[in-house]
Amino acid sequence: MIGVRVVRKVSSTRGFAKVAPYVVPALDRAVHRLSRGTVLLSARLLPGVILTSTGARSGRPRRTPLACMPEDGGRSWILVGSNFGRTAHPAWTHNLLAHPDAEVSWKGRDIPVRARLLEGAERAAAWRAVLDFWPPYASYQARVEREIRVFRIVRRS
Repeated sequence: MIGVRVVRKVSSTRGFAKVAPYVVPALDRAVHRLSRGTVLLSARLLPGVILTSTGARSGRPRRTPLACMPEDGGRSWILVGSNFGRTAHPAWTHNLLAHPDAEVSWKGRDIPVRARLLEGAERAAAWRAVLDFWPPYASYQARVEREIRVFRIVRRS
């Protein structure tokens, strides 16, 4: 547990927010590719998915490693557009707003999903659960004026 506390503390810092957006996704993508989809490096600490969304402007597939909060035994997931506490919304959130049908790689399996931006009471409940799950999200929200986007993605039949 000491390791988790240290990582939570470090990930709440502004220095981490400056470096992590460049380092963490690149490492995740490389390890995920080399392991043929079976290993997601950041998922050693938090559950994670590789989200394949359609670019909002380009229409091209975009692969983004993301921490997630699994729900309902892996039938749905909460994704948080924290962008490590940076001022702008992450690109993947724009992609899901424009094209909610996507795919996630979860535990080595590719799963078609549909994303929905959470709002109002539903977002508030999910946000409370997310903060219990990973408290550094509160630090990210405190640093930005925008409301961090929270999505629920569910398996498509």
